[in-house]
Amino acid sequence: MAGNSFGNIFRVTTWGESHGKALGVVVDGVPAGLPLCEKDIQIFLDRRKPGQSDISTPRREDDQVEILSGVFDGKTTGTSLSMLVRSTSQKSRDYSQIADCYRPGHADYSFDAKYGFRDYRGGGRSSGRETIGRVAAGAVASKILKELGIDVYAYTTAIGPVSIDRGHFDRSAILSTPTSMPDTTANEQALAYLREVKANSDSMGGVMECTVTGLPAGVGDPVFEKLDANLAKAVMSIGAVKAVEIGDGCAVSARYASENNDSFYADEDGVHKITNHSGGTLGGLSDGAPVIIRAYVKPTPSIFQKQHTVNQAGENIEIAITGRHDPVIVPRAVVVMEAMTAITVLDALLSNMSARLDRIVDFYKR
Repeated sequence: MAGNSFGNIFRVTTWGESHGKALGVVVDGVPAGLPLCEKDIQIFLDRRKPGQSDISTPRREDDQVEILSGVFDGKTTGTSLSMLVRSTSQKSRDYSQIADCYRPGHADYSFDAKYGFRDYRGGGRSSGRETIGRVAAGAVASKILKELGIDVYAYTTAIGPVSIDRGHFDRSAILSTPTSMPDTTANEQALAYLREVKANSDSMGGVMECTVTGLPAGVGDPVFEKLDANLAKAVMSIGAVKAVEIGDGCAVSARYASENNDSFYADEDGVHKITNHSGGTLGGLSDGAPVIIRAYVKPTPSIFQKQHTVNQAGENIEIAITGRHDPVIVPRAVVVMEAMTAITVLDALLSNMSARLDRIVDFYKR
């Protein structure tokens, strides 16, 4: 299987399946000297693990990370950083009923079409548990970015018909609300709505957003390695994400340029924009304003309702999926979006270090 790695200099390779013995990640390009311990990673993994509220799957996984290589005496060594999380709550029998049929909304059919074989236990490599490796790598990337004064944080903006009021934006609520909404009132409304959805044996999608502040202008590349293009690919690679926007996104298609252009002004601190319709990028490069990425997430496809499908023999059948599933995946996906954004931004920053001769000369002639 190709396609398990992401990034050029800060390069992330994930491995493992949903019901395998463990999942993990190998990260190349981590600079030496970064203070790092398992607790730094665990904080991020705890945000995505299941069983933390009544709007997530009751499956219980400790998701305890182990750093296997790349750290000595509490600091990174500059060699490959390898991290592992062991699986402790597999119930493969929950999936025996779908061993020979294709679940609607899942990758079962397309995976079978590609490989002629699939691990039906929780989706195997297509499972959301694959994101454990991404989150662990993103925790490292975020810590490096903080050393540069760059802040990356993601949150839920909508679940079904319930949207946050940006006038009530409270960043601290992102980590304290079950929905990861930065608006406690919207959080309560969303929870009430999701209880109805769950009672109807259904699920719902939503919208999540990520903001990057402190990123200097000029990061990225103008053609195939555009910052916004790589961010879109990174976020779109998260399972269940069906659309991505940068800045005002689709809304710009219905505007005049006079409405959409972000005017510049200068002061003693440099060049700034009056507005930020572009979402912090121009021509594939960062422009110094906050980078804004938005992702639209589909409903969790596993629901306890009868659905029409086909088995491997080509027969039309009905199935009702059992097991432990999330009525909404957005709150647990928020930290995955944050991780993929941090990985992409850090990789772009490292690539940017060779863009100008004067800076290379300055670095090596100190």
